[in-house]
Amino acid sequence: MNQIRFAGLALRLRLALLRAGPVMLGVLAVLLVSAAALTWLVHALFQQQAERDALRARAMAASQAAKAPKAEASAPAALSAAPIDNLDAFYAALGQRRNAEQQVRTLFDLAAKSGLVLSQGEYKSAWDRNARVHTYQVNLPVKGSYAAIWQFALAALRALPFAALDDVSFRRDSIGDPVVEARLRLTFYLADAAGGAQ
Repeated sequence: MNQIRFAGLALRLRLALLRAGPVMLGVLAVLLVSAAALTWLVHALFQQQAERDALRARAMAASQAAKAPKAEASAPAALSAAPIDNLDAFYAALGQRRNAEQQVRTLFDLAAKSGLVLSQGEYKSAWDRNARVHTYQVNLPVKGSYAAIWQFALAALRALPFAALDDVSFRRDSIGDPVVEARLRLTFYLADAAGGAQ
């Protein structure tokens, strides 16, 4: 009984495909491939977001752990009485303003390790009055594979936990071209000295 139904369905499908013609079959194939690619892309984006969230959580935990021994030495009762405030954790995680050039050099080294061609970037320093921190914005044009660009971006965030990836834009000359041109905008959040922000 099931075999007869399956044979009937197969015959109907075959007749429908013959009626559709090669153009419709091509459109159907493109739609199926597009749906598969979109599903893969959504999955990859969710996975990358989960990795970024995990990295930020680890960086926050590391900054709290790094601050804990200092606070314990100076005031053990105060540390045990109240947990570290989020604002204190933010200031503890800041990079050093005097090391901004070294941090940019780290980006260039990470790009080379990822196999990317990194052109000269644009840099802008500023003072954020509300947050009381220095910001150093870096715009980097890079060329390479899509995977290598994301590998570089995630490696940069791991190496520089006080950096934020503000924007990523991609451009490809043709759909089959394996080389992608991208522009990454990162912002470093920096303090003047080891003591934190002013």
